[in-house]
Amino acid sequence: MADGRLAENVLHFGRALRAAGLPVGPGSILDATQALAVAGVGSREDVYWTLHAVFVTRREHHEVFHQAFGLFWRRRDRMEKLIALLSPEAIGAKPKEKGLLRRVEEAFAPAPAPRAAPEPPEMEWDARLTASAQEVLRTKDFAQMSADEARNARASIAQMRMPDDLVPTRRFAPDPRGRRPDLRAALRAGLATGGLYLPLRHRAPRWRPPPAVALVDISGSMADYSRPVLHFLHALTAQRKRVYSFLFGTRLTNVTRALRHKDPDEALEQVAAAAQDWSGGTRIAASLRAFNKDWSRRVMAQNPVVLLVTDGLERDVGPDLEEEIGRLHRSCRRLIWLNPLLRYAGFEPKAKGVRALLPHVDEFRPVHNLDSLDALVKAFSAPSVTAHPDRDGPVRPGRAR
Repeated sequence: MADGRLAENVLHFGRALRAAGLPVGPGSILDATQALAVAGVGSREDVYWTLHAVFVTRREHHEVFHQAFGLFWRRRDRMEKLIALLSPEAIGAKPKEKGLLRRVEEAFAPAPAPRAAPEPPEMEWDARLTASAQEVLRTKDFAQMSADEARNARASIAQMRMPDDLVPTRRFAPDPRGRRPDLRAALRAGLATGGLYLPLRHRAPRWRPPPAVALVDISGSMADYSRPVLHFLHALTAQRKRVYSFLFGTRLTNVTRALRHKDPDEALEQVAAAAQDWSGGTRIAASLRAFNKDWSRRVMAQNPVVLLVTDGLERDVGPDLEEEIGRLHRSCRRLIWLNPLLRYAGFEPKAKGVRALLPHVDEFRPVHNLDSLDALVKAFSAPSVTAHPDRDGPVRPGRAR
């Protein structure tokens, strides 16, 4: 600290954390510098937890900080030198080896060299180039996207406005437009008048989004589409409660808890670690049977909307598949089948698995680009405008009549 280099390193480290996505500002960097001045630089662990106390304000920031700390001080090899200069002992604890988050690696990557000014291109007019890059990205197939395009697509998915479908519940809440009188609230309001009169009070059912259950095929034929769908489910899970997600290939895996992690990279990493049958075969009937037997009573109790994400290419097609999909259909509010094969204009349900599933779904939709996900969001919200049990028309909370 005496030579001022530690403050400089804390400044660079704070900038790296900000580049990795943590909300680090100039005030946090000043606080970290002052904290190190007060706590001292006794060991690597002391510095770690001192900076951790300043920079990590939410639980999901811990993993990013942990990896960034290890990468920053390991690459520059300055912590050991500083500790050797400022302390007679250096008590080092090696961080747990773990794969680095992509954005942490990108935060420490050197800035690309400025490109030379390109030569002025020849002027050619082409009417096909009128569409913007964003418009092209929205209609591009997930399987044909480059790494940069896939990253931009994930950012667009994270910014999507999720469905606002609401359904009435059995619970009631005060509502001046409700038709059911609220005698308890009226008596409480009458106490303020000394019992001279009872102001009228009304109540109406509460509205909330219905549960959503997703069954995502992660077999080899779905490899290019299952990951964007998981990003969509992560965004949906972050914005509403009661979202349950399952993966299936040759077995069924519950990844609901993993997708509830706030950090998308950490959530997808936990999902990848939970499922053991990525890019393998498909056993749709066995997976649906496992879901109906082990999970249906737990997550299907409140009439949810079910998203079945698969191409339906199943070799072992028998009466079991129709029986299990029929049971799933009868236990949910709506069953929406998302199939990337629908991107082909000439698609016909010739496969046996497709023909077995198709009669038991309420909607059959494509899921191969950003526009198809946008259409899914709109379709998700559409049937929520239902007749209000205590009102005249289909009015939703907060909407003017």
